[in-house]
Amino acid sequence: MKKTIITIVFIVLALNVFSQQKERREHIKALKIAFITEELELTEDEAQKFWPIYNAHEKEMEMLRLNAREKRHNLNLESLSETEAKKALVDMLNFESELQNKKSDLVESLLTAIPAKKVLKLHLTEEAFKKRMLKEMRNRREKFKRN
Repeated sequence: MKKTIITIVFIVLALNVFSQQKERREHIKALKIAFITEELELTEDEAQKFWPIYNAHEKEMEMLRLNAREKRHNLNLESLSETEAKKALVDMLNFESELQNKKSDLVESLLTAIPAKKVLKLHLTEEAFKKRMLKEMRNRREKFKRN
């Protein structure tokens, strides 16, 4: 009986953590969308063309990152043979190349929806958003350490 209760409590806690992580990711996505929308000053027509292209790109990038993270997670450097290490390097370079190709594809697609200046501004806006989020995370971490 005691083991069953402990197992149930563990499962509930694990589900709660995963739920919070998903909510946090969704919140960050919403903040990013608001930040981009505000910074790019998209017209209604531009926004209707821009967001489907951008969202599709983000989904592709997320899948690429997840696949790469899984491969990295499964690597055990201590037990890798030289051949396996070379294959891992090739995979890593292919991933970087694929990322670059996806970014190029995004730019080409966005140029059909918004002016080049706004495409360039998007890149700068994404970088600014990342910096802002990292700064916020550091501030929260420091605040947590102080308490």
